[in-house]
Amino acid sequence: MTVENISVNKSFGGWHKQYTHQSTSLNCAMRFAIYLPPQAAMGDKVPVLYWLSGLTCTDENFMQKAGAQRIAAELGIAIVAPDTSPRGDDIANDEGYDLGQGAGFYVNATQAPWNRHYRMYDYVVNELPQLIESMFPVSQKRAIAGHSMGGHGALTIALKNPHAYQSVSAFSPIVNPVNCPWGKKAFTAYLGRDTSTWAEYDASLLMRQATEFVPALVDQGEADDFLTEQLKPEVLVAAAKVSQYPLTLNMQEGYDHSYYFIASFIENHLRFHAQYLQG
Repeated sequence: MTVENISVNKSFGGWHKQYTHQSTSLNCAMRFAIYLPPQAAMGDKVPVLYWLSGLTCTDENFMQKAGAQRIAAELGIAIVAPDTSPRGDDIANDEGYDLGQGAGFYVNATQAPWNRHYRMYDYVVNELPQLIESMFPVSQKRAIAGHSMGGHGALTIALKNPHAYQSVSAFSPIVNPVNCPWGKKAFTAYLGRDTSTWAEYDASLLMRQATEFVPALVDQGEADDFLTEQLKPEVLVAAAKVSQYPLTLNMQEGYDHSYYFIASFIENHLRFHAQYLQG
């Protein structure tokens, strides 16, 4: 498999790098970014935090706006940020920002035309970690985190693969997509009208039934415009109570859905993950 390095930038003693490669899961070229902390150049295999971004984002939004590199360098944690969907002229798309390119929703699509390329779940869970662990000085200790649509992805992936991740966190996640407009639109397109197939990608439903636990941290802004209609954090809290899931959910006064919010609390999330990645 050909993997091409397309950019390199030094940051806090480590390196931010972008790569493209041909994805077998997605049947197209994909781009991802990796931040390698200084410890990775000293012969140490460092743990990895996988970051999943939200609607309309690419691999660049988090790496450029969140301010995560300084703390990642201190803690010795690599960060990997994939794109949010397959992309290309021959790949199915939609006029809306919340479906198609930039809106993969981290599911394996079963419906045409989406099922030819939109298998982001397989890409994030299997293909990308295998690639990262074969190419870079990283260990098999993984955590996963994300924002909004990516928060949905991080939570569902950790809940479905509890042995693969040491910890999970999310900012402003879509926690009950089967019952919100974003989720209903995407799941109808990608998974079909049989709503019984949707449950495997709903964090609240998965958490309610969980018997194996991954420590979870969620931060949600109280001034988020999408709070009531799309995000519904109270549903996740109720699910955690049923299964006694180790969830910490912080409601943050005055904060919205933006990267200003993420940048304000990313240090807390990285230190949360470090407890489990370095233990």
